[in-house]
Amino acid sequence: MKILMVLTSHDQLGDTGNKTGFWLEEFAAPYYVFKDAGADITLASPLGGQPPIDPSSDNDDSQTEDTRRFKSDDAAQKQLAITENLSAVEAGDFDAIFYPGGHGPLWDLAESEKSKQLIEAFYNSGKPVGAVCHAPAVFRHTVRADGKPLVSGLRVTGFTNTEEEAVGLTDVVPFLVEDMLKSNDGKYEKGDDWADFVLRDGNLVTGQNPASSAGAAKQLLALLESTAVA
Repeated sequence: MKILMVLTSHDQLGDTGNKTGFWLEEFAAPYYVFKDAGADITLASPLGGQPPIDPSSDNDDSQTEDTRRFKSDDAAQKQLAITENLSAVEAGDFDAIFYPGGHGPLWDLAESEKSKQLIEAFYNSGKPVGAVCHAPAVFRHTVRADGKPLVSGLRVTGFTNTEEEAVGLTDVVPFLVEDMLKSNDGKYEKGDDWADFVLRDGNLVTGQNPASSAGAAKQLLALLESTAVA
């Protein structure tokens, strides 16, 4: 069971002068769901090497059991420090792909042609595709084999407009995840703000926010297991 996790390389929060990146919990929780299930995990990012951690996700208030486990896991930290360059990975080498969120993906992964190609290759071949929180931004330009937006007609979720408003970044981000998914004809659904909410439609798994990270990873694993049984 080989899973590709793709992280952002973008570290600038618009023109605010503040830093961003990936959200630590959204990496750590899925990473350990996959690792504890015996998966072979490959980490990649557009620039390769150490991807930027959003500083807000690394403060004391944002720590979880999984982030604390990561901070004491030398092997995981070393693996994160040397992510593969996204240009060097191929969909055929993996069984599933998963995108942790954070604001960074809104700028780089949403517009990455290589990411688009990978997602389309996984999805159109029936392999599980997962994204959590802001990471459904990666579906902005993806299309299915029929030429329609990949999320068209599918039940999807992602960071809500009200959650973005709550963190004060509505006017900073290049686009709102909820609005984009709706404009691509996705059947957008959401739970309560900041509550665990995950949707699975076919081989696509999406999670709403950081609290949904482990749940989204578990749904991806369930898809992999059902495929293996089939």
